[in-house]
Amino acid sequence: MSTESSVAKEAINGVRTALGIAGVLSLIVGILILVWPGRTAMVVTAIIAIYAIVGGLVYGGLGIFSKSMGGWSRVGHIILGVVFIAAGIFAFFNLAATTGWFAVFLGILVGIMWIVEGVVSLTTLGDAASKGWTIFFAIISIVAGVVLLFSPLWGAVVLWWLLGISLVVLGIIQIVRAFTFGKKSV
Repeated sequence: MSTESSVAKEAINGVRTALGIAGVLSLIVGILILVWPGRTAMVVTAIIAIYAIVGGLVYGGLGIFSKSMGGWSRVGHIILGVVFIAAGIFAFFNLAATTGWFAVFLGILVGIMWIVEGVVSLTTLGDAASKGWTIFFAIISIVAGVVLLFSPLWGAVVLWWLLGISLVVLGIIQIVRAFTFGKKSV
């Protein structure tokens, strides 16, 4: 076996392993979202709370120990650190409420983004290759955004379920790709 084909085989095996691991993780997370949507959302909220606490510690540490920053910059970093830590601790003590608030916030945010995306599509109508599809997309995007704004929690639940379904489907596809990748080339 030549060195080139050995290196190519190792590269293909590396890609196959990465595809397989990503597929299995995606499948597991998707199944968890579909089987325990509320608990999985709480775990995601807890991860975000941990991130906030760690981020707060980093900001606070930068503010306290950095000698290259000016006074106001150090004070700002310390205040930001305290806010992050407080938000993370608050999220842990009220995990269910924080999860609900986070779902509503994301529902509103996605609704606003869809409305903006629809309006932007309409503003680019003159440059569009297919005006009909652009108008159709804009109308659907604006209507979906408005619906999401009127019921952000319901919309967030639907989006969460769609994420779970997507992760399961994509995970299965990635696992299949892991078994089939590079079969013809080496």
